Amino acid sequence: MTMFHFFNCAILTFGPHAVYYSATPLSEYDTLGTSVKAALVYLGTALVKVCPACKYLCRLMEKFVGYTFQELLKALIGFIDVAGLYFALTQLTHRNISQNHKFQAVGLGWAFADSVLHRLAPLWVGARGLEFTWDYILQGLEANANLVLSISLAALGSLIWLRKNKPKTLIPIIYACAGIVATMPSITSYLRRGLGWHFPKVVGFELFTSLVMAFISWQLFSACQRPYV
Repeated sequence: MTMFHFFNCAILTFGPHAVYYSATPLSEYDTLGTSVKAALVYLGTALVKVCPACKYLCRLMEKFVGYTFQELLKALIGFIDVAGLYFALTQLTHRNISQNHKFQAVGLGWAFADSVLHRLAPLWVGARGLEFTWDYILQGLEANANLVLSISLAALGSLIWLRKNKPKTLIPIIYACAGIVATMPSITSYLRRGLGWHFPKVVGFELFTSLVMAFISWQLFSACQRPYV
């Protein structure tokens, strides 16, 4: 029973990444290398964020100016991910693939690396326990929300950095949406620790927000693809 629960939770956590790759044109255009490179860039940004200097600064802010300002600082540190995403989208060498496939491949690799780094070990240790718990099922749903948010952020990033000719009226909306998605980890952290939301409520918020941001990102990307003079 314990291994059955573990495999179910692992499929829920990591399965959608494989399904997305195989069910979309990404597999036809052999974009696996792009996803792997993006995953490696994510691991690099994660190492930067856990460096002793960043941790010490967060503790110092919590001690002297309180929890809310600490979360604001963590949100700023979270923009290291944006820098890493910029590098993955603009500086890495890719196969001759379209912008549409590039941002999807980068977002997919980004989300998969995040799930492996933050969820694999807890899943292996906890989901094989003797007592059934919903926590790891919720963790899998959270990974699905993160997959959608990562691809949305990559789509918005591609519009900002790769799409030069876009309607000027949409530029503030693109930047605002990218800022919201980029700060989602800090927002959910504040909801849990600052406002005391329980994990199921936070996951529900993440799922709802991910769908909303995916729809908005899709509309913005479609609008920017139309001929514009």
